[in-house]
Amino acid sequence: MTAPVPPPGNPVPGAPRLAMFDFDGTLADSFPVFAATLGAVADRHGFRRFGPEEMDDLRALGAREILARAEVPLWKVPAIAADMRRRMAARIEEIRLFPGTAEMIEDLVAAGVRIAVATSNSEATVRRVLGADLAGRIDHYGCGVALFGKGRTIRRLLAAARVAPGEAVLVGDELRDLEAAREAGVRFVAVAWGYTLPTALAAAGADRLVDRMDGLAAAVLEGGGAAG
Repeated sequence: MTAPVPPPGNPVPGAPRLAMFDFDGTLADSFPVFAATLGAVADRHGFRRFGPEEMDDLRALGAREILARAEVPLWKVPAIAADMRRRMAARIEEIRLFPGTAEMIEDLVAAGVRIAVATSNSEATVRRVLGADLAGRIDHYGCGVALFGKGRTIRRLLAAARVAPGEAVLVGDELRDLEAAREAGVRFVAVAWGYTLPTALAAAGADRLVDRMDGLAAAVLEGGGAAG
Protein backbone atom coordinates (compact mmCIF):
# COMPACT_ATOMS: atom_id res chain seq x y z
CA MET A 1 0.00 0.00 0.00
CA THR A 2 1.48 3.34 -0.99
CA ALA A 3 1.74 6.25 1.39
CA PRO A 4 -0.68 9.13 0.76
CA VAL A 5 0.61 12.34 -0.76
CA PRO A 6 1.04 14.79 2.13
CA PRO A 7 -0.57 18.21 2.00
CA PRO A 8 1.67 21.14 1.01
CA GLY A 9 3.84 22.12 3.92
CA ASN A 10 5.28 25.48 3.03
CA PRO A 11 4.36 26.77 -0.46
CA VAL A 12 7.11 28.82 -2.11
CA PRO A 13 5.93 32.01 -3.86
CA GLY A 14 6.51 31.84 -7.60
CA ALA A 15 7.25 28.12 -7.60
CA PRO A 16 5.67 25.91 -10.27
CA ARG A 17 2.48 24.12 -9.29
CA LEU A 18 3.55 20.97 -11.12
CA ALA A 19 7.00 19.44 -11.64
CA MET A 20 7.13 16.65 -14.25
CA PHE A 21 10.11 14.31 -14.29
CA ASP A 22 11.55 12.04 -16.91
CA PHE A 23 12.58 8.77 -15.26
CA ASP A 24 15.47 6.95 -16.95
CA GLY A 25 18.64 9.02 -16.66
CA THR A 26 16.90 11.70 -14.58
CA LEU A 27 15.64 9.95 -11.45
CA ALA A 28 16.97 6.44 -12.11
CA ASP A 29 20.51 5.42 -13.04
CA SER A 30 19.47 2.99 -15.78
CA PHE A 31 22.04 3.81 -18.47
CA PRO A 32 24.37 0.88 -17.59
CA VAL A 33 21.48 -1.57 -18.00
CA PHE A 34 20.34 0.19 -21.18
CA ALA A 35 23.85 0.01 -22.68
CA ALA A 36 24.28 -3.64 -21.69
CA THR A 37 20.91 -4.54 -23.26
CA LEU A 38 21.24 -2.56 -26.48
CA GLY A 39 23.38 -5.07 -28.36
CA ALA A 40 20.92 -7.93 -27.94
CA VAL A 41 18.04 -5.69 -28.99
CA ALA A 42 20.00 -4.58 -32.06
CA ASP A 43 20.61 -8.18 -33.07
CA ARG A 44 16.97 -9.16 -32.65
CA HIS A 45 15.56 -6.21 -34.58
CA GLY A 46 18.26 -5.94 -37.22
CA PHE A 47 19.79 -2.54 -36.59
CA ARG A 48 23.42 -1.56 -36.29
CA ARG A 49 25.36 -2.25 -33.11
CA PHE A 50 27.43 0.58 -31.66
CA GLY A 51 30.88 0.08 -30.19
CA PRO A 52 31.84 1.47 -26.77
CA GLU A 53 33.92 4.15 -28.48
CA GLU A 54 30.78 5.48 -30.20
CA MET A 55 28.67 5.97 -27.08
CA ASP A 56 29.87 9.50 -26.27
CA ASP A 57 29.13 10.55 -29.86
CA LEU A 58 25.60 9.16 -29.54
CA ARG A 59 25.09 10.99 -26.24
CA ALA A 60 25.49 14.30 -28.07
CA LEU A 61 22.70 13.51 -30.55
CA GLY A 62 18.92 13.71 -30.59
CA ALA A 63 16.72 10.62 -30.93
CA ARG A 64 16.09 11.09 -34.67
CA GLU A 65 19.82 11.37 -35.38
CA ILE A 66 20.52 8.23 -33.33
CA LEU A 67 17.85 6.30 -35.24
CA ALA A 68 19.38 7.44 -38.52
CA ARG A 69 22.86 6.29 -37.48
CA ALA A 70 21.46 2.95 -36.32
CA GLU A 71 19.57 2.61 -39.62
CA VAL A 72 16.26 2.05 -37.81
CA PRO A 73 13.08 2.79 -39.81
CA LEU A 74 10.40 4.56 -37.79
CA TRP A 75 7.94 1.70 -38.21
CA LYS A 76 10.22 -0.53 -36.14
CA VAL A 77 10.50 1.87 -33.20
CA PRO A 78 7.41 0.73 -31.19
CA ALA A 79 8.50 -2.93 -31.23
CA ILE A 80 12.08 -2.00 -30.33
CA ALA A 81 10.91 0.20 -27.45
CA ALA A 82 8.62 -2.54 -26.11
CA ASP A 83 11.43 -5.10 -26.29
CA MET A 84 13.80 -2.73 -24.49
CA ARG A 85 11.23 -2.13 -21.73
CA ARG A 86 10.80 -5.90 -21.23
CA ARG A 87 14.52 -6.55 -21.08
CA MET A 88 15.21 -3.69 -18.69
CA ALA A 89 12.30 -4.79 -16.47
CA ALA A 90 13.92 -8.24 -16.27
CA ARG A 91 17.03 -6.54 -14.83
CA ILE A 92 15.13 -4.17 -12.55
CA GLU A 93 17.19 -5.17 -9.51
CA GLU A 94 20.21 -3.52 -11.17
CA ILE A 95 18.46 -0.14 -11.53
CA ARG A 96 18.78 2.33 -8.66
CA LEU A 97 17.64 5.87 -8.04
CA PHE A 98 20.36 8.47 -8.20
CA PRO A 99 21.49 9.40 -4.68
CA GLY A 100 19.42 12.25 -3.27
CA THR A 101 16.35 11.62 -5.45
CA ALA A 102 14.03 10.89 -2.53
CA GLU A 103 15.16 13.97 -0.62
CA MET A 104 14.73 16.17 -3.70
CA ILE A 105 11.15 15.00 -4.26
CA GLU A 106 10.30 15.42 -0.57
CA ASP A 107 11.66 18.99 -0.67
CA LEU A 108 9.40 19.83 -3.62
CA VAL A 109 6.35 18.25 -2.01
CA ALA A 110 7.05 20.20 1.19
CA ALA A 111 7.20 23.37 -0.93
CA GLY A 112 3.70 22.73 -2.25
CA VAL A 113 4.70 21.37 -5.68
CA ARG A 114 2.77 18.46 -7.15
CA ILE A 115 4.88 15.77 -8.83
CA ALA A 116 4.38 13.83 -12.07
CA VAL A 117 6.43 11.33 -14.04
CA ALA A 118 6.54 11.31 -17.85
CA THR A 119 8.46 8.35 -19.22
CA SER A 120 8.61 5.69 -21.89
CA ASN A 121 9.14 3.14 -19.13
CA SER A 122 6.24 1.19 -17.63
CA GLU A 123 4.41 2.37 -14.52
CA ALA A 124 5.14 -0.95 -12.83
CA THR A 125 8.89 -0.49 -13.32
CA VAL A 126 8.80 3.13 -12.19
CA ARG A 127 6.88 2.27 -9.02
CA ARG A 128 9.18 -0.67 -8.27
CA VAL A 129 12.34 1.41 -8.55
CA LEU A 130 10.88 4.33 -6.60
CA GLY A 131 9.64 2.09 -3.81
CA ALA A 132 6.19 2.26 -2.24
CA ASP A 133 6.72 5.35 -0.09
CA LEU A 134 8.25 7.53 -2.79
CA ALA A 135 5.82 6.26 -5.44
CA GLY A 136 3.07 7.54 -3.18
CA ARG A 137 4.47 11.06 -3.51
CA ILE A 138 3.79 11.04 -7.25
CA ASP A 139 0.45 12.66 -8.10
CA HIS A 140 0.29 11.71 -11.79
CA TYR A 141 1.93 8.99 -13.89
CA GLY A 142 2.38 9.35 -17.65
CA CYS A 143 4.09 6.07 -18.60
CA GLY A 144 4.64 4.02 -21.74
CA VAL A 145 5.25 7.20 -23.73
CA ALA A 146 6.06 6.78 -27.44
CA LEU A 147 9.54 7.87 -28.50
CA PHE A 148 8.29 11.16 -29.91
CA GLY A 149 5.07 11.37 -27.88
CA LYS A 150 6.21 13.10 -24.71
CA GLY A 151 4.76 16.46 -25.73
CA ARG A 152 1.27 14.89 -25.85
CA THR A 153 1.86 13.22 -22.51
CA ILE A 154 2.88 16.53 -20.93
CA ARG A 155 -0.33 18.13 -22.16
CA ARG A 156 -2.35 15.26 -20.67
CA LEU A 157 -0.54 15.64 -17.34
CA LEU A 158 -1.21 19.38 -17.34
CA ALA A 159 -4.89 18.73 -17.99
CA ALA A 160 -5.10 16.07 -15.28
CA ALA A 161 -3.47 18.41 -12.77
CA ARG A 162 -5.48 21.41 -14.02
CA VAL A 163 -2.28 23.40 -14.37
CA ALA A 164 -1.39 25.89 -17.11
CA PRO A 165 1.86 25.40 -19.04
CA GLY A 166 3.32 28.52 -17.45
CA GLU A 167 2.81 26.97 -14.01
CA ALA A 168 4.75 23.80 -14.77
CA VAL A 169 8.29 22.57 -15.38
CA LEU A 170 9.72 19.46 -17.02
CA VAL A 171 12.96 17.96 -15.72
CA GLY A 172 14.82 15.65 -18.07
CA ASP A 173 18.14 14.47 -19.46
CA GLU A 174 17.57 14.16 -23.23
CA LEU A 175 17.19 16.48 -26.19
CA ARG A 176 13.77 14.95 -26.90
CA ASP A 177 12.71 16.02 -23.38
CA LEU A 178 13.69 19.57 -24.25
CA GLU A 179 11.78 19.34 -27.54
CA ALA A 180 8.70 18.03 -25.72
CA ALA A 181 8.86 20.86 -23.18
CA ARG A 182 9.04 23.43 -25.98
CA GLU A 183 6.13 21.74 -27.79
CA ALA A 184 3.99 21.92 -24.63
CA GLY A 185 5.14 25.41 -23.64
CA VAL A 186 6.68 24.49 -20.27
CA ARG A 187 10.00 25.44 -18.73
CA PHE A 188 12.76 22.83 -19.09
CA VAL A 189 15.39 22.02 -16.47
CA ALA A 190 18.10 19.68 -17.76
CA VAL A 191 20.19 17.37 -15.58
CA ALA A 192 23.84 16.71 -16.37
CA TRP A 193 24.04 13.12 -15.11
CA GLY A 194 21.80 11.36 -17.63
CA TYR A 195 21.85 9.99 -21.17
CA THR A 196 22.64 13.18 -23.12
CA LEU A 197 25.90 15.09 -22.65
CA PRO A 198 25.39 18.33 -20.69
CA THR A 199 27.19 20.32 -23.38
CA ALA A 200 24.58 19.21 -25.94
CA LEU A 201 21.71 20.12 -23.60
CA ALA A 202 23.18 23.56 -22.92
CA ALA A 203 23.81 24.21 -26.62
CA ALA A 204 20.19 23.25 -27.42
CA GLY A 205 18.89 25.95 -25.08
CA ALA A 206 17.81 24.29 -21.83
CA ASP A 207 16.38 26.90 -19.46
CA ARG A 208 18.59 25.57 -16.68
CA LEU A 209 21.31 22.92 -16.49
CA VAL A 210 21.84 21.33 -13.08
CA ASP A 211 24.92 19.25 -12.36
CA ARG A 212 24.11 18.04 -8.83
CA MET A 213 21.01 16.36 -7.45
CA ASP A 214 21.21 18.46 -4.30
CA GLY A 215 20.73 21.57 -6.43
CA LEU A 216 17.76 20.31 -8.44
CA ALA A 217 14.94 21.24 -6.08
CA ALA A 218 16.16 24.84 -5.93
CA ALA A 219 16.36 25.02 -9.74
CA VAL A 220 12.81 23.70 -10.06
CA LEU A 221 11.51 26.18 -7.48
CA GLU A 222 12.96 29.18 -9.33
CA GLY A 223 9.73 29.63 -11.23
CA GLY A 224 7.13 27.83 -13.30
CA GLY A 225 7.10 29.93 -16.46
CA ALA A 226 8.49 28.69 -19.74
CA ALA A 227 11.33 30.63 -21.27
CA GLY A 228 10.40 33.18 -23.88
